Amino acid sequence: MAGAEEEGDFTSPEAEDEAAEPAEPEVLEEDAEAEVPELASDEATPEKGLVRQDSLQRYLSEIRRYPLLSAEEEHRLAVRYKEEGDVESAYRLVTANLRLVAMVARRYERAFRNLLDLIQEGNTGLMEAVKKFDPYRGIRFPSYAVWWIRAYIIRYIMNNFRLVKMGTTQAQRKLFFNLQKETEKLRAEGFDVTPKLIAHRLDVKPSEVVEMQQRMGGRDVSVDQPIGDTDGGSMLDLLPSGEKATEDTVADAHYQKRVGELMRAFGDTLTGKDRTIFEERLLAEEPRTLQEIGETFGVSRERVRQIEERVKKRLKAYLVNEIEDLQEVEVVRKPAKRRKKPKLPEDRTSE
Repeated sequence: MAGAEEEGDFTSPEAEDEAAEPAEPEVLEEDAEAEVPELASDEATPEKGLVRQDSLQRYLSEIRRYPLLSAEEEHRLAVRYKEEGDVESAYRLVTANLRLVAMVARRYERAFRNLLDLIQEGNTGLMEAVKKFDPYRGIRFPSYAVWWIRAYIIRYIMNNFRLVKMGTTQAQRKLFFNLQKETEKLRAEGFDVTPKLIAHRLDVKPSEVVEMQQRMGGRDVSVDQPIGDTDGGSMLDLLPSGEKATEDTVADAHYQKRVGELMRAFGDTLTGKDRTIFEERLLAEEPRTLQEIGETFGVSRERVRQIEERVKKRLKAYLVNEIEDLQEVEVVRKPAKRRKKPKLPEDRTSE
């Protein structure tokens, strides 16, 4: 089913491709996931005395108070919400499936220890499922909602697993959930596990496997973390700057100035069509098209292209000869900007 993940967790997932919002699900069997099993109670119920309850236990006790819905009740409420926008019907659909969210969230508890956070995110996916559910597709609402619940939970795990996001592309999301599982499987089969072999199994690039291994094997480090015990600065001082060094900036400016002078000197050696094409095709900010220049001189576009190639070769040889230590140069003209066609006035006829 497109856009949805199979169940799994970070340490031993069973199959997840990506954590995107799921598309409309296919028609499943009528009773698929229709009956939501009761969650096992985590709280003690002694016959006497009071027992401290944490937030999770209290929440699980609260959601058991909402009755489950039959297929007929689900359909009736879903139709009423879709056709009339009845908020009370949507509320009934959400509260009746809160136990389904808790059950799905438990499957990802090993990947993210705070189960209440996963349940909260799954509840958001459940509400989104109510908005998107089509009661005329012939499927039970829990069968449809479970995909939205998983999608929201998995997206939350990936966004909060580290301070720096780890799964921003489809390939990274696939590696996030399947890298360790596939590594263990290859070792069990007796293979020498390499990034190339894992990449072949998961249909990703070897470089992406190496990058994800480094991300998952390392830890987040603050750039303001001091280096050593003494006041020797922070890690930020060791990061390379994105700006060019002063000497490189000066050298580039001098090179550009020198090339500009040589280009003008080369243009003075040209005459006729060669000079026009050089100025209007290679130097102009908005180069004219081959067709326009061909119409000016009464020649074909192909002839103008041939002359342009000849001028480029002469310019390349000239620059190589004039600039020392310049072994190779590539002459590239600026791409011509597409000109918008003028809008024709609409032909309005009076009635």
